Amino acid sequence: MRRRLAAAVLALGVMTFVGNGLSWAAKTHEAEAIEHTQAAVEHGKAGHANVVVEHATAALQHAEAAQKAKPNDHTAAAIKGLKEAVEHGKAGHADVAGKAAAGALEHLNAVK
Repeated sequence: MRRRLAAAVLALGVMTFVGNGLSWAAKTHEAEAIEHTQAAVEHGKAGHANVVVEHATAALQHAEAAQKAKPNDHTAAAIKGLKEAVEHGKAGHADVAGKAAAGALEHLNAVK
């Protein structure tokens, strides 16, 4: 009887941990995308095109992972904006890249 109870408790604990881990991973990607996008916006205002590219690229990776885990129209729009931010940042247009990142940030903040 004790073994069955111990096995049941262990199984329940594992299921709880794994279940929370999956939702935690999705939240982490969204949070990371927002954090990097905020940094891209700030660096766009400061005129640091190369740093905008770095942060927008990192945000893009997290946004794509979040979109894969849980598709959302706002995440899709944010991905489009982040791609524009990377493109303009590579061209040296920090202000335009920052504005594209700001638009992406609005969409990321709208994801629920």
